Amino acid sequence: MHTAVGGARVPIRMWTDPSTVEDAALRQLHNIANLPWTHGLAVMPDVHLGKGATVGSVIAMRDAVSPAAVGVDIGCGMSAVRTSLYADDLPDDLGRLRRAIEDAVPVGFAGHKAPVDPARVHGVGGWDRFWRGFRELHGGVQKMWSKARNQMGTLGGGNHFIEVCLEQGDDDAGRVWLMLHSGSRGIGNQLAQRHMEIAAKQPHNADLPDRDLAVFLAGTPEMAAYRRDLFWAQEYAARNRATMVALIKRSVASVVPWVRFDDAISCHHNYVAEERYDDVELLVTRKGAIRAGAGDLGIIPGSMGTGSYIVRGLGNAESFQSAAHGAGRAMSRTKARKTFTESDLAAQTEGVECRKDGGVVDEIPAAYKDIESVIAAQTDLVEVVAHLKQVVCVKG
Repeated sequence: MHTAVGGARVPIRMWTDPSTVEDAALRQLHNIANLPWTHGLAVMPDVHLGKGATVGSVIAMRDAVSPAAVGVDIGCGMSAVRTSLYADDLPDDLGRLRRAIEDAVPVGFAGHKAPVDPARVHGVGGWDRFWRGFRELHGGVQKMWSKARNQMGTLGGGNHFIEVCLEQGDDDAGRVWLMLHSGSRGIGNQLAQRHMEIAAKQPHNADLPDRDLAVFLAGTPEMAAYRRDLFWAQEYAARNRATMVALIKRSVASVVPWVRFDDAISCHHNYVAEERYDDVELLVTRKGAIRAGAGDLGIIPGSMGTGSYIVRGLGNAESFQSAAHGAGRAMSRTKARKTFTESDLAAQTEGVECRKDGGVVDEIPAAYKDIESVIAAQTDLVEVVAHLKQVVCVKG
C-alpha cells in the first residue's frame, strides 16, 4: 500500500517508506509535484535520484511533458521469452552458450558490421515505414543514419543485460527463460539530450526550481517535434529488443537445436503514454516504471546475481496503473567501484556464467536494492507470475 506525502501542490503517493528515500530524491519529487502542469505523482519502491526527474517516478501531466521525466534512454525496457527447455537440457559448459550469445549480439558501444536483415526478425513488420521516419527526426541526428541502423539489435552497456534464467518454485521449476534489458541506443540518447536542451530554453521554464525539469507545452511546435521524435525512439527501442530476441533465439538453437519458444513478453520502462485518469486526458511519463494495467504482463528484474520476476498488473489507478521497473540502485556507480572488488563480484555472482572483472564491478548485486523487498512493497500493484534466477548473464 502507498503512503501519501504532503507539502506539495499535489500529493506524492509513495510505495515505499519515505524515510528510506535519499534527501536529494525527495527534493526532486517535491519539485515535480509543485509543477503547475502536474496532475499526479506516484513513486515506486525502487526510487532513486535521477537527472531532473527521479528514477522510479510516474508523472501524469496536463497538456505538458518533461523530457527529463522520460530519461535519456528513451523506450528502455525489458523482453522475456519462455522456452521449452529445462535446466537439464542446457549444456554443462554454460560458457559455450554465453559465447554464442555474445557472438550474435554486439555489446557496449559496438554495432553490427551491417544492418540485421529484417527477415530474421519474424513477426515484426513495417520496417520500411519505420526507417522512412528517420528523415523526419531532429536535423542534428541525421548524421547518425548508419549508426542507428547498425546498432539495431545491439545491447549497449551499463545496466543492460541478456540472461538465460531458470524458473523457481514448484509449478514449473527449472524451465528456461531468456531475458534482456536494453533501449534506444545512441540515437535515442541523442534525441533526448537535444530536446532537453530545447526545452530548457523555453520562456515558460525560466523560473523552475530545477531547469532539468523543463517541459514542452501542448499546441506548440516544440512539443510536436518532441512527440514525433519520442515516439519514433520508443519504437526503435521495441524493435531493438525484438531483433535481439530473434538473434538470441538463434544462438540458443545453435547449442540446443530442439528448443521451442513462446511469444515474447515486452515492456517499456522509460516512456510516455496518452492515458485517461479522473476523466482527464493526461500525458503519463514512466521513468523507471512499467505499465501495470489489469492483466498486463510485465518484467521486474533484480541485479546480475539475484533473479527477476514476471508479473501481472492489477490495474491500480492510484499508481496510474504502474509498478516498479526493477530493484533500483542502492548506491552510485562511483561508490560501488570504491566499495567493492572483483573478488566481491565473483562471490556475489557465484553460480552465474558472467563477466567477473573490474569493468562490471559497479553492477555488483550489493549496489542494488533488495528485489524481494521491492516486490513485497507493491502487492497491490502486481501479482507474481514467475520467479526467475539467472544462470548466464551477458553484459557490455
